[in-house]
Amino acid sequence: MTNFLLRRLLSAVVLLVAVSFLAYVLLYPSAGDIARNILGENATEAQVALKNKELGLDQPLMVQYFAWFAKAVSGNLGVSYFSSQSVWNTLLIRLPVTLSLVIVVTLLTGILAFAAGIYAAVRRGWVDRTLQIVATLGDALPSFVVALFLVTYFAIQLKMFPATGFIPLTESPAGWARTITLPVIALTIHGVSGVAQQVRSATIGVLRNDYIRTVRSRGLSERRIILTSVLRNASTNGLTSLAVQVVGILGGAVVIEFVFALPGLGSLAVEATSRTDLPLIVGVILAVVLIVVIVNLVVDLLVAWLNPKVRLS
Repeated sequence: MTNFLLRRLLSAVVLLVAVSFLAYVLLYPSAGDIARNILGENATEAQVALKNKELGLDQPLMVQYFAWFAKAVSGNLGVSYFSSQSVWNTLLIRLPVTLSLVIVVTLLTGILAFAAGIYAAVRRGWVDRTLQIVATLGDALPSFVVALFLVTYFAIQLKMFPATGFIPLTESPAGWARTITLPVIALTIHGVSGVAQQVRSATIGVLRNDYIRTVRSRGLSERRIILTSVLRNASTNGLTSLAVQVVGILGGAVVIEFVFALPGLGSLAVEATSRTDLPLIVGVILAVVLIVVIVNLVVDLLVAWLNPKVRLS
């Protein structure tokens, strides 16, 4: 398990370096005249040239990247072109909001999807057909449409939840729960639909194996068989699908945070992109990739624990 963990950590480091390089190389040439965007259209050529030199934009692209990378390794991701605030500090302020959504949505998606998928696979019949219909509808329905319905009905009409804003967990756990309830529901519906289908298919496949019939012949209860034999073997596909859904959750968070006016990484990415604030854009990309890497690492460890063959491969 130690070697498996080290290989995954090394892959994560390589991925972060590759993403930083691609983000820097692809974004900077297409950003236009950054100095003029900062100074405004009335700035003189001399002022623009001075600003380019101040930001290091007069250097070749590879020189700029390696200068940035040398600082990034030590934890310095640069400063925002427009606010002059540290990118790292800005990310730390916005990160708890997005992490709140990602962690809660991922946990709820896993619990609900595994419960629904296994239940449908075991019961079959109308329960199974109902799950497939609901899952298909949930998978086809965009998260922002669900979010607009939730905020219109539950926040504006019924006033059960706040329509916008975010209260940190450290300030008020109850307030935090109220501010993330609707965004979490909007993101969870889509995630559960995809994962539940995978869990259902995997569970049906496991239940058809000969060793399940052998276990049943020993007189064990159906619940014990599901928990000890079926769940362990069917979890691999479900966990892998859940890890893939995290990417969708992060992508959906960009829109959801905009709808509910949540000050997270999604809204920060929109703001930075609209202003061509490249250090901030690269910082957001790295933060999102890091979240995905951590979630995938946790899932890989769980899959390796459930299936020893994965560790050997």
